[in-house]
Amino acid sequence: MELRQLRYFLAIAEHGSFSKAATTVHIAQSALSQQLAQLEDELGQPLFHRLPRGVELTPAGRAFHPHALAILRQVEDARHSVTQTEGETVGKVIFGIPHSVSQALALPLLKAVRAALPRVELELTEELTGNLTPQLRTGLIHLAVLFDDGQLDEFRSQALLEESLLLISPADAPDAPHGPISLRDALRLPLILPAAPHGVRPIVEAAARQAGLAAPNVIADISSISILRTSLLAGLGHTLLPPMPMQHELDSGALRATPIAPETLTRCLMLCASRQIPASAATQAVARVLVALVGQLCRDGKWREGRLITTEQGSFINS
Repeated sequence: MELRQLRYFLAIAEHGSFSKAATTVHIAQSALSQQLAQLEDELGQPLFHRLPRGVELTPAGRAFHPHALAILRQVEDARHSVTQTEGETVGKVIFGIPHSVSQALALPLLKAVRAALPRVELELTEELTGNLTPQLRTGLIHLAVLFDDGQLDEFRSQALLEESLLLISPADAPDAPHGPISLRDALRLPLILPAAPHGVRPIVEAAARQAGLAAPNVIADISSISILRTSLLAGLGHTLLPPMPMQHELDSGALRATPIAPETLTRCLMLCASRQIPASAATQAVARVLVALVGQLCRDGKWREGRLITTEQGSFINS
């Protein structure tokens, strides 16, 4: 298996056409077809269905695709590690952020990396938490913010901050509480939550089990923050979330947040990377920028309901 065969495979998958892929990688279509045939022979499986117009990935091709992409990205990381100028960090870092964290973190992180690491290309991908884990495992992304669910041991990780979950309701909802609400009463309200196992859903369900309470009264599974926001504004129900994803609506008065008391619901945000794939200099540098940024946002009070978890600066890189 050769690196060029992986590049050719990815080009065909991207364009859905041998002719377009051949133009992109600057080889003859016959040579491209020959290289793909050799790759398929080695793998023992066809990677594409040949259609009247173009091609599409077979199940084997879909399974192979993320591995080919991860291999080429690791090769690029290795190249940057030996070619970058002394004292200058160069490379590309793909960073996965959950939907419910992106509003608080995405723009500040882009600005911070651009200022501190001008020759690092930062690509942010916003995904459901359940989708980020396999991407980090296979090397499709270099870093990710994940929620500590007790199952992150396979990754190198560093705790960033702890957030409180609040009951968030339409401002004019007749069943919205006017003061702190117990977990039992909050779980009885019509709730809109992410579909399991994404986002805060495992946290809420685990809290209910530990307290010996009935399962949350979920009337809709919505894993999109934008659709969840629209549903709340339409008065369809309540949700349990940290306030940052709904900060604008809370500030404007369109939504209101109620603390859970005397119980508390919290989630811990972790910065994670693969244990098996070496972290490039660019990945390490972005990790340091992220840790410093989260600390600054918490100290400045810009991360509402966020409490900084103090750790040694180098612990993530060296763990």
